[in-house]
Amino acid sequence: VPSLGVVSINPERNFVIADIPGLIEGASDGAGLGFRFLRHLSRTSLLLHLIDALPIDQSDPVEEAKKIVIELQKFSPTLASKERWLVINKVDLLSEEMITQLESDLRKELDWKLPIYKISAINNEGCSSLMQTLMEQVENHRLQLKESQDYRDQQIEKEKLLAFEIRKKTERRIPAADYRDDIVN
Repeated sequence: VPSLGVVSINPERNFVIADIPGLIEGASDGAGLGFRFLRHLSRTSLLLHLIDALPIDQSDPVEEAKKIVIELQKFSPTLASKERWLVINKVDLLSEEMITQLESDLRKELDWKLPIYKISAINNEGCSSLMQTLMEQVENHRLQLKESQDYRDQQIEKEKLLAFEIRKKTERRIPAADYRDDIVN
């Protein structure tokens, strides 16, 4: 279940953020809490893909990031096409050279052309500027929804398509009853 919080830049500028941890390989097939986690992602306007720069299990952060992308694509092409930002966490534990290499590897392996944000959540390094940038994005999204009928229509169509893909993926397939008469005379 996601943890919800409110990010307040100031009393008039805030947004809701959801932490949806634990997305694992196989989630698109229902592994772990797969469908429940992925369904929650459908309600967001933007996905922050948090990458652990130095995982406790010593797994490769780039390979782990690729697994998440694959799970999103397998679950719903519409969900996978949602705006997504990459955020590398725990940069305080790596040298500048290691951070640069990780960023380069992510760009290459994920064919990533957008910015990659770097933070240290424990030290609050880079978090304020990331939240400020997120706030600007949320405000821009809200403004477009308010002022542009075309944008609103596009968002509604995306939401309908996403809802259809989720229903299709998560509905239970119950076999039809076999009404043949198996009584032997």
